[in-house]
Amino acid sequence: MTNTEIVELTHQHLVNIYGCLPLAFVEGRGPYLIDADGNRYLDFFCGLAVTSLGHCHPAVVAAIKSQAEKLIHVSNVFHTEPTARLAERLSKLCGGARVFFANSGAEVNEAAIKLARHWGADHGGRFEIIAMHNSFHGRTMATLSATGQEKYHQGFQPMLPGISLVNYDDLEAVEAAVNPKTAAVLVEPIQGEGGVVVPKTADYLARLRKLCDHHNLLLMFDEVQVGIGRTGKLFAWEHFGVRPDVMTLAKALGGGLPIGAMVARPEVAATLTPGTHGTTFGGNPVACAAALAVLDTIEKERVLENATAIGNYLMEELRSIARTSARIVEVRGYGMIIGVVLEGEARPVVDACLKERLILNATAGNVLRLLPPLNLTVEQAQEGMAIIRRALTA
Repeated sequence: MTNTEIVELTHQHLVNIYGCLPLAFVEGRGPYLIDADGNRYLDFFCGLAVTSLGHCHPAVVAAIKSQAEKLIHVSNVFHTEPTARLAERLSKLCGGARVFFANSGAEVNEAAIKLARHWGADHGGRFEIIAMHNSFHGRTMATLSATGQEKYHQGFQPMLPGISLVNYDDLEAVEAAVNPKTAAVLVEPIQGEGGVVVPKTADYLARLRKLCDHHNLLLMFDEVQVGIGRTGKLFAWEHFGVRPDVMTLAKALGGGLPIGAMVARPEVAATLTPGTHGTTFGGNPVACAAALAVLDTIEKERVLENATAIGNYLMEELRSIARTSARIVEVRGYGMIIGVVLEGEARPVVDACLKERLILNATAGNVLRLLPPLNLTVEQAQEGMAIIRRALTA
C-alpha cells in the first residue's frame, strides 16, 4: 500500500483524535524511518521519546523474538521470569524500591495518584495532591485532572476533586497550597509537554524534598518522558540529587513496546495490598524482556555518555544560531531532550524540516522540541542540524 492508500484507509475507520500527518511508515532502522512510498526520514522525535535506542535495535528485537517464541501472556495471577527480573533490576537501580507494572505513562501516573490517596487515607485521612501548572501526566480522568493545561480539560469537566495546581518552580506556591488534607506533591523534574521547562533555581527540587519531609508528604516524580536516559542520566532526578518517594516511568522503558512502571519506597508501596489495584497486561513478559534489553544496551553501549555528548553538541549548535538570529529566544534542556523557544510559532519550522525529511515536533505553541535517539552519531547529528539551521534561518 502507498502512503495515500494507508492514510485514506485509516481515516475511514479510526476515531479522528490524533491529527496525523499524511505519512505512513513501514520500516525503521536506527535513527531513520522509511515511509510507504520509499522515502527515508531522520527521526529526531523517536515516537515521542519512546524509541530512544533508535528503531528496531538488534538487542531489543532479539529479546522480543526470543520471549515471544516461549511465552507471550499468562496474566498477573501467575509469575514470569522476565517480569521478576525487570522488577529486580528497577528495584536495585532505585535503592530497593517496589515496582508496579502497567502499559503506559498515564496508567502508572494513575497508579501513583491512587497510591498517594491510599497512603494518605492510612495517614490521617489525607487525599489531596498538589500538581503543577503547565504539566502533563496523561489522559485518564485522574491524570488529566493533575495535568496543568486547560486546553486538555475542555469538554471533560468537572475535573477530579482533590487536586490543586500551582506554578512550577515556585516553592512558596507549593507551601501555600499545603493543608491538613494534603497527601502528596506530583511534579515532572523537567516539563516535557509544557515546553522542555527546566527549574530556573538549581535547588528547587531539593527544597521541594525538604518541604515534603517537613509536612510528611509524598514527593512523586513523573519521569515518563525524561526517564531511562533521555537527559543523559538514567533518571532525571540524578541531575538534582533528589530521590523521590514515588517515580513513574514509561515511554523509553520498552524500546518501542508499551510498558510503564511505578517505583515506590517499600514502606509507601506497602499501602497497596491485594485487590487495591491491578491491570491485565501489566508486566507482560514480552514487554519486560524488551525493557531488560533496553537497560542492558544502555549500560553496554555507554549510551548515557553519548546522549550527554551529542546533546551538548546539538544545544551548542542551536545556541550558535541564536547568537545571529532573533528568531530564537532560548535553548534549554538536558541531554537529548531539547527545547528551542522561538519568537513565533514553531509549527512552520517543523513543517520546513519535514519537507527535508527530518522529523521533530512543536510543543507549547512556540517551542521546537528535539527528542533524538540517545545513540545518535555525530554524523547523524550534523545531518539533522544542517536541516534545522536551514529551517530556522530561511
